[in-house]
Amino acid sequence: MNRWTNLLDRLTRGVDLMAGLSLAIVTILIFFSAIGRYFLSFPIPESFDISRFLLGASVMWGFAVLGYSGKHITVDLLAEAVSPKWQRVIDVFAQLVLFAFTLTLAWKMLGRLETAFNQNESTFELRLHVWPFLALIWAGVVAACFTTAARLILLLTNQVGERGEEMNFYE
Repeated sequence: MNRWTNLLDRLTRGVDLMAGLSLAIVTILIFFSAIGRYFLSFPIPESFDISRFLLGASVMWGFAVLGYSGKHITVDLLAEAVSPKWQRVIDVFAQLVLFAFTLTLAWKMLGRLETAFNQNESTFELRLHVWPFLALIWAGVVAACFTTAARLILLLTNQVGERGEEMNFYE
C-alpha cells in the first residue's frame, strides 16, 4: 500500500502544480492587461473571460488537492470531544459527504460542458469557444473525485491516522 500512497502523493503534487500554473497565468494575464489598459489604452482582448475561466480551473484543481490531503478548514468541536474511534468515524463520514458533493459537482459541470459544446457558446470579443475552458475545469473536478475517493479508501483501510496525522503531504 505504501507504493500506492507514494504514487498518490506524486499525482497530487502534479495536480497542485497545475493549479499553481493556472493561477500564475491568471496573474500574468491580468497584470499585462492592466498595463495595456492604463498605459497603451488597449487591454488584452478577452483577458477577463480567460482569467475567470482559468481561475475556476485553478480552484477546481486545488479542490482536487484538498480532497486527498484533507488540509481544508474544519471545525472540530465535536470531533475533539470524542474518542479516537469516533474521530475516525466522523472523518470517514465527512469524507463520504465530500465525495458525494464532488461527484454531484462533476455531474453538473459535465452538463454545463455539454451545453456549451452543443450550443457553440463562445466569448464576446474574439469568439473563442468556451468548452475547452469548461473542460479544463471539469477535469479538475474529475481529479477531485479521484483524490477524494483515494483518501476515503485510505481512511477506510486505516492508512490515515486520526485527524490525518499520518498524511505527510506538505510536511
